[in-house]
Amino acid sequence: MNYLAHMFLSDGSPEALVGNLAGDFVRGIDVSSLDSEVRAGVELHRAVDRFTDSHPVVMRSRSRLPASWRHYRGVLIDVFYDHFLARDFEAHAGEPLKVFAAKVYSALVAQHDSLPPRLQRAAPVMIEHDWLQAYSRIEGLEVVLQGMSRRARREVALHESTGVLREQYATLQDDFDCFFPELRKFARQHSV
Repeated sequence: MNYLAHMFLSDGSPEALVGNLAGDFVRGIDVSSLDSEVRAGVELHRAVDRFTDSHPVVMRSRSRLPASWRHYRGVLIDVFYDHFLARDFEAHAGEPLKVFAAKVYSALVAQHDSLPPRLQRAAPVMIEHDWLQAYSRIEGLEVVLQGMSRRARREVALHESTGVLREQYATLQDDFDCFFPELRKFARQHSV
């Protein structure tokens, strides 16, 4: 799962939101000095990644992508699944995505000084370009994926993968709908 799902799966406290987002920004960093709620968020992020990466439905989704995307299948499915969550966010969360995004952005601003350095640099860009709401539109995904392409080790045009999303939209949506309730259950159990 990508940023939106990780934050959605947190317990909702500002620290947990930040911790769940920070999971992608603290690789190789000792997290023992982090606030306990932030650290718990990082741990949940890592557990969600392990659960997701090994889940048969997610593996099936990845196999649906053409071989030309083989090195990026994992990240693309993560982003596509965030799209499905964003598109129907209110049905999953009981609140509009706009409201949730504002809470996340507020938490990032309030805790800016305690964020990992990479996240300190990324947060203002995330807020300025409203990444979380961008996930709800395929055009927004293209912008997000262009940004990921710029940070990739190899030259790649990830935004072109949205053509595959359009072609297999219903099938990938079905995969997400099958997987996401199981992920939510896992996250609730892990947080207890």
